Amino acid sequence: MDKPFVIIIGAGPAGLTAALQLVRDGRMRPLVLEASNDVGGISRTVEYKGNRMDIGGHRFFSKSDWVMDWWREILPIATTDATTEIAYRGQRRRVGADGTAAGGSGLVMLVRDRLSRIYFLRKYFDYPIKLNATTLTNLGPLRLFRIGVSYVWAMLFPRRTECSLEDFLVNRFGGELYRTFFKDYTEKVWGVPCDRISAEWGAQRIKGLSIVEALRHAVRQRFGGAAKEAATKTSLIEHFLYPRLGPGQLWQEVSRRVTEGGGEIRFGQQVAGLRHDNGRVVAVLITDAAGQAIEVRADHVISTMPVKDLVAGMQPPAPADVREVAAALPYRDFITVGLLVSRMRANRQARSAGANNMPPDNWIYIQERDVRIGRLQVFNNWSPDLVADAGHVWLGLEYFCQEGDDLWRLEDRAMIDLAAGELEKIGMIHRADVLDGTVIRVPKTYPAYFGAYEDFLRVREWLDGIGNLWLAGRNGMHRYNNQDHSMLTAKLAVEAILDGKVDKAAIWAVNVDDDYHEERRPAP
Repeated sequence: MDKPFVIIIGAGPAGLTAALQLVRDGRMRPLVLEASNDVGGISRTVEYKGNRMDIGGHRFFSKSDWVMDWWREILPIATTDATTEIAYRGQRRRVGADGTAAGGSGLVMLVRDRLSRIYFLRKYFDYPIKLNATTLTNLGPLRLFRIGVSYVWAMLFPRRTECSLEDFLVNRFGGELYRTFFKDYTEKVWGVPCDRISAEWGAQRIKGLSIVEALRHAVRQRFGGAAKEAATKTSLIEHFLYPRLGPGQLWQEVSRRVTEGGGEIRFGQQVAGLRHDNGRVVAVLITDAAGQAIEVRADHVISTMPVKDLVAGMQPPAPADVREVAAALPYRDFITVGLLVSRMRANRQARSAGANNMPPDNWIYIQERDVRIGRLQVFNNWSPDLVADAGHVWLGLEYFCQEGDDLWRLEDRAMIDLAAGELEKIGMIHRADVLDGTVIRVPKTYPAYFGAYEDFLRVREWLDGIGNLWLAGRNGMHRYNNQDHSMLTAKLAVEAILDGKVDKAAIWAVNVDDDYHEERRPAP
């Protein structure tokens, strides 16, 4: 008797996690359909002339023991004589690595130092913001006074209802700090005013971080009490794991194990829709790499494709109100410009020890209002093996845009020139030191929490009513999940399928009340 057939749409973290879990269980056959020719989704690694790019930046850290153990089983930690510790779930986990060397097959996790900073007023600020001498000097007495007064005012007279992200942030940081470090950057990311973004976004991405928490952390750091903190906030974690060749290395290894275990992954398979009958999916409609229309039967479907596209392809069609909301769901698109430079400009605050003036950050949030760049990755600091020549600096300049807008339409050469010019304008490089560049465009990178999203519950309830259809992952649920949250949704979907359950509430509960998030800035 044939095993039940589970079709998984998308070979990103959620889809591949589901496939491997099914292979390991052995009772059902997974078939992964991927529209592109690579695995990992936005967690893939893109190679350009021997240099590797991490799209969006992915720190491998989770408060889920299951996720951490899963990752480390796929890629063990590189060991050297040095050791460090990573904290999660209020525990200290001993790991052996200094993050500088890999051995064996190269299929390893490195332990990396975590450093993200804000670049504002042509100066570096610690992130999360710390009330230290650097911050106080950079801000100046007048701005500090306004921040303090507005924070006290927000504590004494908070906004009674939090209808928008602006309400959420002002209530926690005060109006002046909100306008200094949150408003402009957030609006650069999303392209709409903060008072039009749902407060739910803040609850998912910034929960647990506050001025009080920053003060507590500063005191613990000063007096050595950090290890005693029982509930470590992830934005304040000092180290993280990272695959030696970028996040795509892990997902390539997962895909190998899926196929080796009897699962199947087909590339160039564009899912056009689902055929459903009597509350169940009966087939998946595909356009293959040759342009041929194919229909594949399905006992169960796990979808990680954008909800907008999923609903548009339902046969028979979804109810009119569901189609209307789904078609209008907003997304934010993303461009990464890879820029190879011989050196960066010297900056005393950059804490650089290298001859090429490279700052030690994993990424830098560009808060400056006179440029469009949102964030800068320094790939050398994620893993030395992402860079073909250790003497060069390999940068990723991240732009947030809409598919079809002026940035999206720029030819690659013009986009590279824009990126180099902006870094020169804010004093980070000299254009003459640029050696090469490339451009990666990623549509539907960030599901957005405004506009039609207010009525998303209608779409969710209708899709959840299809008994053997399971939504998982960031785009699959139109939820700004991190990599580990996406994996957990896939795990729960597989468990429900194997247990014969139809209730999807546990899947939707992932990343709702969780106080952990990989990053708390409004970016990937």
